[in-house]
Formats: sequence, structure tokens, C-alpha cells
Amino acid sequence: MAKQIRSMQKKTLNTPDEVRTFDKGKVELATVGTVTFGRANFEPGWKWSESVKPIVKTEYCEAPRMADGSEEEFGPGDVGTTPPGHDAWVVGDEPVVVIDISGMKEYAKPAAKKGARKLAKRKTKKKR
Repeated sequence: MAKQIRSMQKKTLNTPDEVRTFDKGKVELATVGTVTFGRANFEPGWKWSESVKPIVKTEYCEAPRMADGSEEEFGPGDVGTTPPGHDAWVVGDEPVVVIDISGMKEYAKPAAKKGARKLAKRKTKKKR
């Protein structure tokens, strides 16, 4: 059963909790309760595989939103979903603003360092 909200809560993306910047873009995040709202700003020439992939170190975008080869163009006012495992890019010469409530919590977050993972495994083994 979903947790009931007991009081009204409000934040603004104009003063976000966190800002992540990357080549030709940024994402602004505000978390209200258990929902993270994201506003992504992408400049002309932005492409996920060139601007964000080097940071997150995954083959495709893992945020819920197309590695199956299908394509769809979204424009002003459009809403939609796409599954994890896709690339995305700006079409045209105008900036793009995307509002998201499903996958921005981890978006453009740097990948964990391999040394940190090894250290965590070592600590786990020592505790036995």
C-alpha cells in the first residue's frame, strides 16, 4: 500500500537541491518526499553518448525513458516514456528543456570508482 502524504510539500527547481553539469547540459534536481523531480537543460549538439556516457560509464542511458533501434522525436509539450538502454540527442539548433519525475535521481551521476567497490568487498570479507 502506498504511503499517504500527511502534509503539503513544495520545492522549486529554480533553487534545486542539486545541480549536475556535463558537456552541453545540466540537470537540476529537487526531491519532495520520495519523488525526485528533474529539469534537464540540453544545448544544441548535446548527445547522451558523448556528454553523459563518459561520466556514468554505461553503454546506454539506464534512466527509464532505445537500444532496440527504434526512434521517436519529442517536441514542445510532448510527454512519453522510454525504457532504459537508449541514446538521446538534441535535434535542431535550439536548447531543449526536459521535465522528468521517473529517472533523474541517478542521472549523470559519476560511476563509482572501481577501488571503492574493491574496498567494500574487502570490508565485507573481513567482517565474517
